[in-house]
Amino acid sequence: MKIGFIGLGNVGGKLAGSLIRNNFDLTVREIDESLTNEFKKLGAKVTKSPKELAEQTDLIITSLPSPEVSAEVMESEDGILNGLTENKIWLEMSTTDEDEVKRLGNKVLSKKAIPLDGPVSGGCHRAATGNIAIFVGGDRKAFEKILPALTVMGRKVLHTGELGSASILKVITNYLASVHLVALGEAWTIAKKSNLDLNKTFKGIAVSSGNSFVHETESQVILNGSYNINFTMDLVLKDTGLFDNLARKLNAPLEISPKIVEIFKDGQKKYGSRAWSSMIVKRMEDLNKIDFRADGFPEKLVDNEPEEKGYEI
Repeated sequence: MKIGFIGLGNVGGKLAGSLIRNNFDLTVREIDESLTNEFKKLGAKVTKSPKELAEQTDLIITSLPSPEVSAEVMESEDGILNGLTENKIWLEMSTTDEDEVKRLGNKVLSKKAIPLDGPVSGGCHRAATGNIAIFVGGDRKAFEKILPALTVMGRKVLHTGELGSASILKVITNYLASVHLVALGEAWTIAKKSNLDLNKTFKGIAVSSGNSFVHETESQVILNGSYNINFTMDLVLKDTGLFDNLARKLNAPLEISPKIVEIFKDGQKKYGSRAWSSMIVKRMEDLNKIDFRADGFPEKLVDNEPEEKGYEI
């Protein structure tokens, strides 16, 4: 299977890296030529346009920063849609809107090709080692056909149902992660002002009913002071906005979601769109004139789990 990959950013570059390390026939496309040059050195082919990439490959993967960028890459004159032919597979690994992935999916189907949505969850450090989770929605046979590629990019691969279902699930999980992060800012505030040992507090939360994936990962770079989670404030706002919009579309009144959007908008205003998303806890540090520093925590997360072949559930 010849694989094309468009979008070599923080997550996409690491997913594509797993494919090239595992000897897949890979063709890449990215606006930043320095990134494509690095992949070229590793043995990947490079194309001049998404259309050309789609013409030359069997599985076309997109991992892009927003639904708007995905639409441009798909629908422009030299976009993917104009390079698709029968039985090719488009896998949208960007975090996007269910309606948008279905809209583009219908255009893919009109070319007699097959659309799948396959967003990932677990953070850049896990994407780097092939230890990330991947949700996939769409045709089950197409999912099974590309499973060998999916299981080197991710360790846990879940077929979620029809096209769009994976995107909904990803938006839900990102929303929960954002809630946990905001709550951690308040938890660390109380711990600090109570003069608790923050190293012991970290361990205590980790072994308790209050633990979360977000605590195990993001609390480490918060306590270090780097906040470097490799994910930015604007991306959180995109994701929380997608969740809030979905709730409105479903006529499902919510209480916490609108407040989370408001909090992250304030964080973006204070620290900038490209500030690390974990800096949202700095609102509490600034408000209370404290910091959450502790010794022994890393400046940047590294996934120490061994890289293994993923599995499908």
